[in-house]
Amino acid sequence: MKRFAAKVAYDGTGYFGFQRQLEPTATVQRALERAIARVTRQQVSVLAAGRTDTGVHALGQMIAFDADWNHAESDLLRAINAELPMDIALQVLWKQDGFHPRFDALWRQYVYRIATPTTRNPLLNGRVWQLVGRILDLGALQDAAALCLGERDFAAFGTPPQDGSGNTVRRVFRSRWDVEENEHGRIYIYRVRATAFLYHMVRRMVGTMAQAGMGKIDLTEFEEILFSRDIQRAKVLAPAMGLTLEAVGYPTPMQQATMSRRSCELATEAELE
Repeated sequence: MKRFAAKVAYDGTGYFGFQRQLEPTATVQRALERAIARVTRQQVSVLAAGRTDTGVHALGQMIAFDADWNHAESDLLRAINAELPMDIALQVLWKQDGFHPRFDALWRQYVYRIATPTTRNPLLNGRVWQLVGRILDLGALQDAAALCLGERDFAAFGTPPQDGSGNTVRRVFRSRWDVEENEHGRIYIYRVRATAFLYHMVRRMVGTMAQAGMGKIDLTEFEEILFSRDIQRAKVLAPAMGLTLEAVGYPTPMQQATMSRRSCELATEAELE
């Protein structure tokens, strides 16, 4: 058996998240496992870097699976993609012994998009959170985002994954907003990179930041919510449709051989300065 690693992109609109659930619930993991099984004629279990929620998209989800395959990796990539539905596709695939997409990851990066059109725009459905007719203060968004940098207890914004961990502390390396103008109007883009994320953490962060951007709360109130550890105070959960798992970071083979995990994290933080 060989271990294969792959980067996957998917439109999460039609799926109840990544993680496999009981039939007939449609999930990304189940679709991947079925496609790989058809190609390899073997039952496989797909591992992933993270469990995206219902309706959340991905550009850089990382997966791994074990299979007997004696042909070219490029042939395996093409064959699996031919069996996948049109809203899921492997972007790259390679053989990597011992790779675990979750435990080997140093960080995950999500991007969230908010549009503020003057009228509802159907062409933006499923990709952004539309705040029709709203005006967002970019400075207020940036100030709130900056408060989330560093090692924090994010219990106010999320709950631990269902694997039993009670730890709600996460290290955030990047937290910033940008704005773009296009034919659809103004798009506010939030990127956040951290060691890992709590369940619904990014969506509650964005929802609360949006409240600050609309002037419904000030920076002091945002900070109080962040440090309160009280999830009841983060009242706005941004819609899943605006969220995309953009990238997952791993140490290079040389870093793995010569550096501790914390050293790799520090190197990652330095790159972002």
